[in-house]
Amino acid sequence: MSKTKNQQTKSKLNTEIVEGNLRYLELLSQSFPTIADASTEVINLQAILNLPKGTEHFLADLHGAYPAFQHVMRNASGNIKRKVNDLFGNELRECDKRELCALIYYPEQKLELIKQTEEDIEDWYHITIHQLVRVCRDVSSKYTRSKVRKALPKDFSYIIQELMHERTDDTNKVAYIKGIIDTIINTGRADDFIKTICIVIQRLVIDKLHILGDIFDRGPGAHLILDLLKQYNNWDIQWGNHDMLWMGAVAGNEACICNVIRLCLRYANLTTLEEAYGINLVPLATFALEHYADDPCKEFIPKTSGGSEPLNEKNIKLTAMMHKAIAVMQFKVEGQIFHRRPEWNMEDRDLLSCIDYDKGTVKIDGKEYKMTSCSFPTVDRSNPTKLTVEEQELLDRLKISFTTNEKLIKHIKLILQHGCMYNITNHNLLFHASCPLNEDGTLKEVRLYKDRVYKGKDLMHQTGMLVRSAFQRDTNPEERSYSIDYFLYLWCGPDSTLFDKSKMATFERYFLEDKETHKEHKGVYFQMRDNEKVVDGILDAFGVEGPNRHIINGHVPVHASEGENPIKANGKLMVIDGGFSHAYHKTTGIAGYTLVYHSRGFELVQHEPFTSEEDAVRTGSDIISSKKIVETTTHRMLVADTDIGIELKQQVSDLKELLYAYRHGLIKEKQ
Repeated sequence: MSKTKNQQTKSKLNTEIVEGNLRYLELLSQSFPTIADASTEVINLQAILNLPKGTEHFLADLHGAYPAFQHVMRNASGNIKRKVNDLFGNELRECDKRELCALIYYPEQKLELIKQTEEDIEDWYHITIHQLVRVCRDVSSKYTRSKVRKALPKDFSYIIQELMHERTDDTNKVAYIKGIIDTIINTGRADDFIKTICIVIQRLVIDKLHILGDIFDRGPGAHLILDLLKQYNNWDIQWGNHDMLWMGAVAGNEACICNVIRLCLRYANLTTLEEAYGINLVPLATFALEHYADDPCKEFIPKTSGGSEPLNEKNIKLTAMMHKAIAVMQFKVEGQIFHRRPEWNMEDRDLLSCIDYDKGTVKIDGKEYKMTSCSFPTVDRSNPTKLTVEEQELLDRLKISFTTNEKLIKHIKLILQHGCMYNITNHNLLFHASCPLNEDGTLKEVRLYKDRVYKGKDLMHQTGMLVRSAFQRDTNPEERSYSIDYFLYLWCGPDSTLFDKSKMATFERYFLEDKETHKEHKGVYFQMRDNEKVVDGILDAFGVEGPNRHIINGHVPVHASEGENPIKANGKLMVIDGGFSHAYHKTTGIAGYTLVYHSRGFELVQHEPFTSEEDAVRTGSDIISSKKIVETTTHRMLVADTDIGIELKQQVSDLKELLYAYRHGLIKEKQ
């Protein structure tokens, strides 16, 4: 009797719950109009929850290093090599496995080489297609057939599905499979099929890509990286300070425009500006020749590296003059903004106003320093931050070039569409640089606009909203003006979540020999990020839960050559900026870290410098990488353990309510 009463109570409770959601369930019934439809979807979702978790790939601070980025994407930080080794073991020689990997990474280029040397190309096609199908079957095993089908290009979708889901050890299907492969070869489609299946393998081996900021600057290939990312759907970016600089330039911040051009000149990287985005620098060159022709500009000689175009002596001189011309304009417009926004407390960074032009010295923090040179032909000593008429005209032209540049605007929109200041995914908190802290490790309150003060998660969220408002024409004009100015603070402000240092010592590095003045003292976050208690406090404040939770950052290069450990706070914080850019290789001793998070746990991959695509194709050379197991789980993680799993469980719950409503007549099935 008691059991019957409990069942009645439960049934009444279920009815009340369902009746409370009837409006939503009516909408849901449009997608699942019958009991059969809703039941099938529940079965499907429950099955997905029991699949292994998809592999996530984390990269940071790409800095235009397109060849290395492309290779890491193609080899999935060594994941494809690992799959090939696991699948073929001693079945293939090491050189054959290396050749197979090179084919998967660069199918088009590798095929051309193979066809020049292979005596029996048909036999090679047969063997290789069988091998590629095995690899494709393995990397797709984590996903539903539906998801794999959606990832396949239309041309070969049916054929790839048939080959993946039929096994050669099935005697009834041997002739069938052989017939498919024979026909692919006989119809002249073998090359196209191989190229297609190799790209499918590359795409399926990684389920989601996370970029922790700084696609732009230093290297010449930021535009190529963004063009490649356009081909992917499942990726996100946490904006970096260098990304913010370019975003600010497109929004019309004059200081950001000057900084962008200055950095390109500093690293002899004019490819991105002139060739990729068509920014005309001839007016700047003409201006520089007119005003700096007699200036040796020795402080402004460009830094060239493996990622830069080689320059002859004439070009070096011209680049140095352009470099100085835009740097002086930068110091002027930055000073204007600092005085316009006194609440930032950065007016002391208007160093042009601190120079004694007769003595050739500058006063910083109350101390006078001798400058390496003091030639500023365009500076009005009575009003140092005022642009000359020619400078203003030049800057106006450059501003139009950035704010109306169709290709650059598309790339910035892509970054806005896929990006934010931070991301929380699968118990991991991702942001580019810092979370401002007080001296005691607690979250620091930062003024964002007028009297609005935020900290932690709210600070990052509101900063992201402010960034977006700069691109919205219907934003309040005063607030939009502030948001455009704020790009400069995000670039170099002491409490910026993307910078968090005492100052950006650009002026000092150019004009002062005293290395002490070059130091940019890091904020409290960087000093305390090895403190587990502090890291736990940040994770708590952002609402990141779970026993295996982490903060993952980039921004500050890890000095691997000096023994610095990228894993901090007892494994709760990981730094993955090891220096993709050539400009960092001497400092870090490596060419970057990437992080892979698969169903078994985390692997940190340390990369040596990438040689070239040609070497990878011809000799099968790969990026030399070493893996470090950061963390392993006690059980293999399933989709049910992820954020997507939480969503799917909620969908299952909703569908069960819909089934209840159908079966109890609260909603009628639709024929």
